[in-house]
Amino acid sequence: MIHPLSLVAAPLIAVPQLETTDVLLRGPRTTDLPEFAAMLTDPDFYRYLGGKPQNEEDAWRRLLAQQGHWTLLGYGAWSVEEKATGRFIGTVGFFDFQRDLTPSIKGTLEAGWTLAPRVHGRGYATQAVRAALQWAEAQFPAARMTCIIDPDNVASLAVARKFGFQEIARPIYHDAPVVLLERLTK
Repeated sequence: MIHPLSLVAAPLIAVPQLETTDVLLRGPRTTDLPEFAAMLTDPDFYRYLGGKPQNEEDAWRRLLAQQGHWTLLGYGAWSVEEKATGRFIGTVGFFDFQRDLTPSIKGTLEAGWTLAPRVHGRGYATQAVRAALQWAEAQFPAARMTCIIDPDNVASLAVARKFGFQEIARPIYHDAPVVLLERLTK
């Protein structure tokens, strides 16, 4: 049976492909779903992202949100692929989730990166974030860039600081403290 929505599907927006020494940043694919869903159930992954595992349905919604950002806003998150293996290992990019957060970050390029714990410590996050930031600076040179990170996520905070993100507040988001950072240097 053909799904009725497949008959009127909107055209996919071409997501620019970026490449570093070790990773490929590319548009999301339906084939990313199994690896993405597995990543969301890894305790070393979700401990800083809500503190509880997510399921395949959540992973699917995240993939759809990635493509939706590109379609509606002209930016979004890339799927990160490890070049040596061809495997999906995470996401990196920019969002506008219209978060209910004070101070507000609505309308900013909210940077975000998540990689599978099995590839932590290899420099992939640094490579992927650098490539994404270079792309964003060229496309949106005047854009304000922000990110929110769990205060205990030392590795992610280090990546943020490496690229000029500086803490501007420590608000509560979804009943938990977060560090709100803004990229003040380019």
